[in-house]
Amino acid sequence: MRNDLRQLRAAQGLSQQELGQALGVSRQTINAIEQGRYDPSLPLAIRMARYFAKTVEEIFHVD
Repeated sequence: MRNDLRQLRAAQGLSQQELGQALGVSRQTINAIEQGRYDPSLPLAIRMARYFAKTVEEIFHVD
């Protein structure tokens, strides 16, 4: 599953560590999601969408 997390995070000037802290996950989790090595759980995807004021579908794209 592709995602726009890296672009959204960069646009707000956040490090992976800062975003991880805001969402209650590790920097490694943010990195794995950005690299497409890990698909977040639905609750985490919803938290991400709310954090960036987007819908889940605007961040995550099913190929």
